[in-house]
Amino acid sequence: MTLTLDQALTGISGILVTPYDDNGDIAPARLAPILDRALAAGLHMPVVNGNTGEFYALTTEEAGTMVRAVAELVAGRAPLLAGIGRGVRDAIALAKVSVQAGAAGLMVHQPPDPFVSPRGILDYLKAIADAADGLPIMLYLRNDGIGIRAIVDLCSLPGVKGVKWATPNPLKLAEAKAACDPAIVWVGGLAEVWAPAFYAVGARGFTSGLINVWPERSLAIHAALEAGKFAQANDLIAGMKAFEDIRAEEMNGTNVTGVKAALLALGRDCGPTRPPSAWPLTAAQQVRLDAFITQNKLT
Repeated sequence: MTLTLDQALTGISGILVTPYDDNGDIAPARLAPILDRALAAGLHMPVVNGNTGEFYALTTEEAGTMVRAVAELVAGRAPLLAGIGRGVRDAIALAKVSVQAGAAGLMVHQPPDPFVSPRGILDYLKAIADAADGLPIMLYLRNDGIGIRAIVDLCSLPGVKGVKWATPNPLKLAEAKAACDPAIVWVGGLAEVWAPAFYAVGARGFTSGLINVWPERSLAIHAALEAGKFAQANDLIAGMKAFEDIRAEEMNGTNVTGVKAALLALGRDCGPTRPPSAWPLTAAQQVRLDAFITQNKLT
């Protein structure tokens, strides 16, 4: 049975890679076996055009092609969350494409503009909400420096469903959660490793790039957290932490590199990453990745 968006948001938001062909052009069909395996494992909500999808390396046209193609690949098996962002006009255009493609909700990336004000983000989000045709909106918060008051204002806008919290500050998350409408859904936005800390202060669900490579482990971690079995969840996380450690190197510049290198090693070539992401892994990083794959008998 297909989950509702409310159910899916408290599950795993699986951030899909963006595959490229031998010419460096997007090749969404290469996602089919990756997506099929993740959904078969129980993935609650695939996410297209997220950071593991190299959103900022894509043109707006490519991002639009990706959301249409992934919606067709998902084929209604789960709610699809579509990332949008960049300049306000690009964000509005991509929001409209995502609505037309059949996305269940929009994940709004935090603007990377060097001159961002809290009230400017509010105007940015209002413009996107107007183009969203009533589709629920998730905020992707990567900088909590905007302050609790600004977060409350953003979460108070009509259509805002929740927040993917992607800063390593669970105490600030708890403070924001207490200040906002209880109906807002707070999702751990720093993947499996941070999920227990975020769960401890009231978040539900988490984002994951691991689902591209090892969805079964990600689902097991989610199940343990949902059951309140924190020791079990931490043991499961310890078994995949080597993968996340590789992804966190070079100022997180190997974040997507680690995922695509693992997919390549497993025979599911999705091409390299685009600059300024690092590619390929260094020889030492590749040795560690190969050991991780062998030790866990990944296929």
